[in-house]
Amino acid sequence: MLSIVGVFPRPLGLGLLFLLLAAIVAPSDGHRFRRGRLSNGFVGEPSKMATLQRSLDSEDLWFEQRLDHFKPSDTRTWQQRFFLNADHYRNDSSAPIFLMIGGEGEASAKWMREGAWVHYAEHFGALCFQLEHRFYGKSHPTEDLTTANLAFLTSEQALADLANFVSAMKVKFDLADSQKWIAFGGSYPGSLAAWAREKYPHLIYGSISSSGPLLAEVDFKEYFEVVKSSLASYKPDCVEAVSRSFAQVEILLKHMIGQRNLDEKFKTCTPIKDSIENQLDIANFFENLAGNFAGVVQYNKDNSPHATVTIDNICDVMLNTTIGPPVTRLGVVNGMLLKEANTTCLDYKYDKMVSDMKNTSWDSESAKGMRQWTYQTCNEFGFYQTSENKADTFGDRFGVDFFIRQCMDVFSESMDAKYLQQVVEQTNKHYGALKPETTNVLYVHGSIDPWHALGLVKTSNSATPTIYIEGTAHCANMYEPAKTDPPQLVAARNKITKYLAKLLEGYTSTPN
Repeated sequence: MLSIVGVFPRPLGLGLLFLLLAAIVAPSDGHRFRRGRLSNGFVGEPSKMATLQRSLDSEDLWFEQRLDHFKPSDTRTWQQRFFLNADHYRNDSSAPIFLMIGGEGEASAKWMREGAWVHYAEHFGALCFQLEHRFYGKSHPTEDLTTANLAFLTSEQALADLANFVSAMKVKFDLADSQKWIAFGGSYPGSLAAWAREKYPHLIYGSISSSGPLLAEVDFKEYFEVVKSSLASYKPDCVEAVSRSFAQVEILLKHMIGQRNLDEKFKTCTPIKDSIENQLDIANFFENLAGNFAGVVQYNKDNSPHATVTIDNICDVMLNTTIGPPVTRLGVVNGMLLKEANTTCLDYKYDKMVSDMKNTSWDSESAKGMRQWTYQTCNEFGFYQTSENKADTFGDRFGVDFFIRQCMDVFSESMDAKYLQQVVEQTNKHYGALKPETTNVLYVHGSIDPWHALGLVKTSNSATPTIYIEGTAHCANMYEPAKTDPPQLVAARNKITKYLAKLLEGYTSTPN
């Protein structure tokens, strides 16, 4: 029988302290959703409703990981957290191993008992691992988050972590070479799942890549184009109402009385009149307002705890003329999202945001993932969701320069536009962008999800199959199935099961 008792050491100090602080420190800046990311990461938890299995324990386990996989002379190591579930494991030489890849937020033990992949594991008799991403959650490779230390936070190092982990677990648990490892991931980990198969095909036999952006792009202008089309899918008039509301914000900004009106409508933490000459503050204000719509669209009706406000809800408000003019309705939408984030006011001050993100302590609010993920965007991916057309729905206040400025102010003056272009080109060259040279990867996307614009959604190559789910949002296929799931989502999960069966040809399914 598989045994894990007493095998893995526990790290000291910082991990426990961080967990306690995370439990008692409430979000202070109202930035529930930024850069396409929720405060607890892209994917979050696996189910809106607790299942009977959630109460079962999934203890923290630890693996001694290398700090730098690409410099043999650097022998430093650190403790990386992982989880294991052997409940459904067949424990024979043909039983598959499922690996859930952690991303830019704390790994949740709830995924070890819930989520679609657990049902696949039950069907195929798989052993399940989840590996937390370096520099997130309790996996602290360095004593703090200085820019010098963040040099060890790259997708390449993360993929090497996975490879090292797989090799070690094969030895630790006496897993046969005939046992196929299948990687799962959603959003950025969806990209990692595809890239893990590409870079380490001798270890990862296949992958299910959900909502993974494969194309790195500095100016991700397509993001808000999808947000608009997703709003229009509910009612075309919704987009027009949003456009008028943002235009009215611009008008109110021009006068002192209008500025006070905006303070009242949007519950600003500080008076807008104090920032009217500060273009960075105003850009941040507009980006926050647009982010309200982006966050709702990205997770619309997902069976996850963070999907509490839907496109229907916000469009119903934006089209409700009894509330007042469009700008007043926009204020109501903002209030809904502030309430959801358990935040009392909208903090749009640029210098405060930068100051918060420059905090390098593991105890800081930004250490929950925002500082780390921002660094990764500045150093590898871009992914900046911009709006820079005055005639467009969300206006022209937060163009790509606004985001590049943040890279320079938070991390290094050297992270300028030229640097961003270079690193994004390197990323695309290294991984192949939308022309991956790999096999045994299934790419899954939802039409509502803005991130599908950077993913592989259709292909004529049978070696790179895709599933494109109409009417679903970010990582919808990954969450715990529910009776309310639309038929096309149910069909997609069935297709994933059939694809896994093809990869695991010769498997013996576990009886229900």
